[in-house]
Amino acid sequence: MAQILDNVLPVFVLIALGRLVWARGWAPPAFFAASDRLVYYVFFPALLFWKIGSAGPELTAPPALMAAVLAAIALVWGLSLVYARLAGVPAFQAGTFSQVSYRFNTYVGMAVIVSAFGEEGVARFGILISLAIPFINLLAVSTLVWFSQAQYSGAQKAKLAFKALVANPLILSCLAGIAWARLGLELPVFLQRSLVLAANLSLPLALLSIGGSLALGKLKGRLGLSLLSCLLKLLVLPLVGWGLLALAGVQGLSLAVAMVFLALPTATSAYILSSQMKSDADLASAAIVLGTMLSFFSLSAVLMIFA
Repeated sequence: MAQILDNVLPVFVLIALGRLVWARGWAPPAFFAASDRLVYYVFFPALLFWKIGSAGPELTAPPALMAAVLAAIALVWGLSLVYARLAGVPAFQAGTFSQVSYRFNTYVGMAVIVSAFGEEGVARFGILISLAIPFINLLAVSTLVWFSQAQYSGAQKAKLAFKALVANPLILSCLAGIAWARLGLELPVFLQRSLVLAANLSLPLALLSIGGSLALGKLKGRLGLSLLSCLLKLLVLPLVGWGLLALAGVQGLSLAVAMVFLALPTATSAYILSSQMKSDADLASAAIVLGTMLSFFSLSAVLMIFA
């Protein structure tokens, strides 16, 4: 119970505060929009680079950990497509349904990892997401293009893939942090302190923004499909991942970090990608709202078992 009170509940208190701020009108929508951009392009990349880059040349993550997690994601991606086909999910919704079934909220994950596992856990999480983000974006973009009712030229598909895989500031900051850690160099004091100040802003702002985006009205008319996507994301994916991690012999901190990663709610960016790809953005919103609320239980269960 202490794991829940100390490491999960504070994250959801800030999310609830963000919902209150939005509902009361204490901050205008423009504040949240600007905050999202700053967190995504500046503050959160600074946190990732600082935490990973400070880990030193001994920074590693077992290849078995990476392989098991990516295999679990691929299996759930396949399951989502099989269900969409067998259940006759409309093409307009199928791409969105698939992506919200395996994408993850990096901000919630980092907040829980920082609290529960400290610096070493954060570094391990950073390496994991540096591989998971491009892999997941590749699956999501290709699936959305496949089901999209819009026609994309070869150049448009290449541009979408480039933006998903190369132009992502979170991927770039993770890779830069890993490279710096491998060099074994100390960051200059002024740069360390600048990164600390920027990084300390990222998680509070991100969690407040997540809360501001949650509205139960978004579930109307899409509860069934969004609930099924949450079942895949918060129950099936962790269980499949747990089995694969056990088969791969992953234990200790690596196992705990991986299980937190697998139990996270779907990414808020799923809404943006669905909108851009002419898929059902309202379904993405519903899955984000429901998944964020239900992830309190999945994350609590993971910490009680593995922390």
